[in-house]
Amino acid sequence: MSQTEPETSTEETPEPAAAAETTESPEAPETGPQVQEADLPEVQDTCQSPGGGQIDILLDSPMSVTVCLGQARPAVRDLLEMGPGSVLKLDRQVGEPIDLFMRGVRFATGHLVVVGDHLGVRIKEILATDPEAADGGGN
Repeated sequence: MSQTEPETSTEETPEPAAAAETTESPEAPETGPQVQEADLPEVQDTCQSPGGGQIDILLDSPMSVTVCLGQARPAVRDLLEMGPGSVLKLDRQVGEPIDLFMRGVRFATGHLVVVGDHLGVRIKEILATDPEAADGGGN
């Protein structure tokens, strides 16, 4: 057993001595952390748009859009009397622009169109991004 103890002690002593040699700094005190200057490679600027190219993640994300054809405020009695074939009159005229909403905020107006067997909206105007202007002046 006495033979293995000196061998392990000789193997362990060179490692701390080598580590002390590489981290030693003449300006830093021996008791504090050792500070070394790092040599880092320069990064190439490959982005063509501001934001580091992360805008592409947002641009590919789906967003729900709600189209409002109009509104009605019938009395509950009138709603209960409705059945198949009843007509609910909306507050919009034929040909009047319809509103498009994204996350509850009106962002555009357009006109209803037929695309094959589906309904669609042709965008007429993109509205201002100012929240007060989008709400009609903050009222």
